[in-house]
Amino acid sequence: MTGRPSWYFSSSVSVVLAPSVLVEKPAARSPSELEPVIAAAQRQGVGVRVGFNHRYHQGIRKARELFSAGALGELMFIRARYGHGGRVGYDKEWRAQPELSGGGELIDQGPHLIDLARWFLGDFTEIQGFAHTYYWDMPVDDNGFLLLKTAKRQVAFLHASCTEWKNLFSMEIFGRAAKLDIFGLGGSYGAERLTYYKMRPEMGPPETTTWDFPMEDDSWAVELAEFYEDIRLRRAPAAGLQDAYAVLKVVEKIYQESGYDHRA
Repeated sequence: MTGRPSWYFSSSVSVVLAPSVLVEKPAARSPSELEPVIAAAQRQGVGVRVGFNHRYHQGIRKARELFSAGALGELMFIRARYGHGGRVGYDKEWRAQPELSGGGELIDQGPHLIDLARWFLGDFTEIQGFAHTYYWDMPVDDNGFLLLKTAKRQVAFLHASCTEWKNLFSMEIFGRAAKLDIFGLGGSYGAERLTYYKMRPEMGPPETTTWDFPMEDDSWAVELAEFYEDIRLRRAPAAGLQDAYAVLKVVEKIYQESGYDHRA
């Protein structure tokens, strides 16, 4: 079968029906927990969209548009940080209970960073990192640090944290011709802004273009509209189970290397 949709786990099923299910990220607590979901979707010919909602934020949508137009040249690496500071009693909430959450910060905000990095760079063939509990009194991690490499040696350097006392989202995408700097997600993370730094032939200070998105976040509406179009057009979802599976494989490896065992 050619043009196989991204959510296929194997090539044994060749019939694709209308996508009809939307599952919040990360879609499961572990790759093994997701495997029967993938198998069930294949058996029933149902597409499953995974809610990697950050793909639909205004600054990230514009960044993807510029990337797709070739405005960055060949990508080299990505540097991204995402974090918040929790709240009183945070270590007593469900996120701090591994049997419910499957882990801590790395599986909470980390999947958004991993998915976005993979969306731009492609699959990661080398996974390194470290998860640790520095501050919160809980059996799950409050910080996750990742160094991910593609087969072409492109790198994603990512940090997810719930000891980021001032809420932060920052993603920088470096190409051979330019850099994109995405900042903010709206609300407590600050207004969304995208800055495009285009390298001049003589180098030195780059040409700079900035887009500000002070309007209310519309990412949920845009994502749902695309989901409805998936159903109407009987097409595979842009962010599917295979994407979630790839993200969970990264998370699982970092947890294993860091000494965390969140298996139920």
